[in-house]
Amino acid sequence: MRAVAVTALGGPGVLRVVERPDPVVGPGKVLVRIRAAGVQPADVAARIGLIPGGPIEPPFVLGWDFAGDVVAVGDDVTEHRPGGRVAGMVPWHLTRGTSGAYAEFVVADPEWLVGVPDGIDTAAAATIALNALTARQALALLPLAPGSTLLVTGASGGVGGFAAQLAVRAGHRVVAVASHDDEAWVRSLGVADVVPRSADLAGLGPIPAVLDAVPIGAAAGAAVSDGGTLVTTRPVPPLDPARGVHQHTVMVRLDRTMLAELMADVAKGRLRTRVAASLPLAEAAHAHRLVEAGRLRGKIVLVP
Repeated sequence: MRAVAVTALGGPGVLRVVERPDPVVGPGKVLVRIRAAGVQPADVAARIGLIPGGPIEPPFVLGWDFAGDVVAVGDDVTEHRPGGRVAGMVPWHLTRGTSGAYAEFVVADPEWLVGVPDGIDTAAAATIALNALTARQALALLPLAPGSTLLVTGASGGVGGFAAQLAVRAGHRVVAVASHDDEAWVRSLGVADVVPRSADLAGLGPIPAVLDAVPIGAAAGAAVSDGGTLVTTRPVPPLDPARGVHQHTVMVRLDRTMLAELMADVAKGRLRTRVAASLPLAEAAHAHRLVEAGRLRGKIVLVP
């Protein structure tokens, strides 16, 4: 099969199409033909070696999110059947490149997968797992009483966009930070207020709960009220202990029941996602350049 491997730590040019043996399904596993694979900032971080636990020795295959078709199932697998549409997430922080979605096939644990409902195209299905699970699990770390006010940075992006929608649906007042010229999209998510990324966030506060989904660091921390809670998607420097701010870093975890609920929400139009572009697998380096340049209106997906 074809896959895209990181051949050395460095810039996008280290991504190369390679030939690997066709995977064979084993007991308790599911062989999926990948039709779309999401490109994440986490992939960029792994490519340059900036990941928790330290860099991985190349070569290795990137890719968390994917959607595709079941080709075969191993013994003892009852949840999926050949021909079924599925989407899911390689727990890449655990597999660390031994398995990745930048490929034509992946051998998956059933726990990685959910069925794709009618009404979601394959590219969109490949944008949901990592970002929506992270968003929902991040919100669970915030002590949000009914009707709370929440600041969400990166609301133009995947995690921030899903988090803003989930918080609005839960009845909270969301102040959302939008990328330049993307205010209309963020406002359409139902948030109470939209502010540009260049805004002085400290002037918005104090806000008791902040989800720094980018994260932007000190500027988001300045908006948190003393004794409040700050959740980030990557570790950031600690705030002044005298402020009593509770800081948490969300680390996504597999949760098939939760993912199925989120996938159904997208199918029913209760959650929205965006695909900025679908590119051939061979253009993975270009996809990474686009992600690094920023200002995307949605996710990039690779199509094997």
